[in-house]
Amino acid sequence: MPDRNREPGASVAEALTATAGALDRVVDAFGRAASWSGLALVLVMAGNVLLRYAFRTGSVAMQELEWHLMSPLALLCIGYAIRHDGHVRVDILYGRMAPRAQQVIELVSCLFALALCVLVVKLSIPYVMQSYSIGESSSDPGGLTHRWILKAMIPAGFAILGVHSLASVLRAIVPLLPPAGTGREGEGRHAAQ
Repeated sequence: MPDRNREPGASVAEALTATAGALDRVVDAFGRAASWSGLALVLVMAGNVLLRYAFRTGSVAMQELEWHLMSPLALLCIGYAIRHDGHVRVDILYGRMAPRAQQVIELVSCLFALALCVLVVKLSIPYVMQSYSIGESSSDPGGLTHRWILKAMIPAGFAILGVHSLASVLRAIVPLLPPAGTGREGEGRHAAQ
């Protein structure tokens, strides 16, 4: 049964915060899973160096696998890195602004980031589908096939970044909501005084 003494604004803020937290967990799950491609990349590179210098041989497929593994590491982990402040942020002007101006800028910048993610996902899906439909593979003899998997990291990575941006939008809305106690009960108290 709902609590009638609770402020309506408080329940909206709690719902937005809970939804943002759920979206953060999705970003974290993808980021942690994709981070394992970093270990795979190190092992493949070490294997390539060992083959080249110890055995004077190499493999085109193994060399291509290096940048195939770099793609999920770079693209699928963008949202995770930004979520955990693993990026460079220059706050020369932002740090000197009033808190309300900072909140508005945070919301607008998160909305722009979300719009950019939607645009990149929309534009990159046909690119991936074209690669899939023609069965694109490496132009080098002995190279890797299924190039569409590599290209699919673009919309996937920006979709995850979009999920993070949506969580940031929801979080940025919360401080802009009217404070608890300014609803009908607040009006009644002011009228009684």
